[in-house]
Amino acid sequence: MRSGVLAQKIGMTRLFTETGEHVPVTVLRLGNCQVVGHRTKEKNGYVALQLGAGLRKVQSTTKADRGHFAVAKVEPKRKLAEFRVDDDAVIPVGAEITADHFVVGQYVDVTGTSTGKGFAGGMKRWNFSGLRASHGVSISHRSIGSTGGRQDPGKTFKNKKMPGHLGVDRVTTLNLKVRQTDVVRGLILVEGAVPGVKGGWITVRDAVKKRLPDGVPKPGKFKLADAAPAAEIGEPAAPKAPEAAAAPAPKAQAPKAEAAKPAAQKPKKGE
Repeated sequence: MRSGVLAQKIGMTRLFTETGEHVPVTVLRLGNCQVVGHRTKEKNGYVALQLGAGLRKVQSTTKADRGHFAVAKVEPKRKLAEFRVDDDAVIPVGAEITADHFVVGQYVDVTGTSTGKGFAGGMKRWNFSGLRASHGVSISHRSIGSTGGRQDPGKTFKNKKMPGHLGVDRVTTLNLKVRQTDVVRGLILVEGAVPGVKGGWITVRDAVKKRLPDGVPKPGKFKLADAAPAAEIGEPAAPKAPEAAAAPAPKAQAPKAEAAKPAAQKPKKGE
């Protein structure tokens, strides 16, 4: 089991296939997604990675969080999340996961917080059919009807579907297909809609109900903090060319002060 990523929802657009069909996609951006910490069996009882994404102002970060990020040698992160992984899928602390962590054509599960819609009635919240639209119902056309029994049980049972707050729930959408990735800009384009508002944080991981395709990088695709930006894991970074010893620049000589010429004396009158 590989690690997932933390991404930010940008919005929706569409892609055109070779046959001219358009596919609606959601654009997800990896906001400098780095490994912040490890969870081990010896210390925590399970194996997981703690990832962080986005930037947070230092003055807005608590002292405890500042110390936690300082140990990992990463900048303060705006969002944190944990991903359970196998023992052989651990990524080093400080590594940044890139967009090609997922390959085109594979399926992913996307989790986010749904859009808040405030206080909603039974018809909108639970898809109730409502009452009849005739005159006899008067002004109760969108009412949910009875909510309890008579003297027995004499109460309304808990978890009864009734009007209330709608949205702001944790929602997972399964089996979304990855259509395109952009490593330079850190973008992942998945087919279909993703829960949440624009700018909301999304967790993306391998689909649990689909088989991983061939060519998926394991334990993942990432770059280390101390490596060159273009270097990828598994490929050694290009050695730096030895710098030629620069010749010492000649010292600028101060201009010699010219001897002051004696001023010519004006002849006196009568001479």
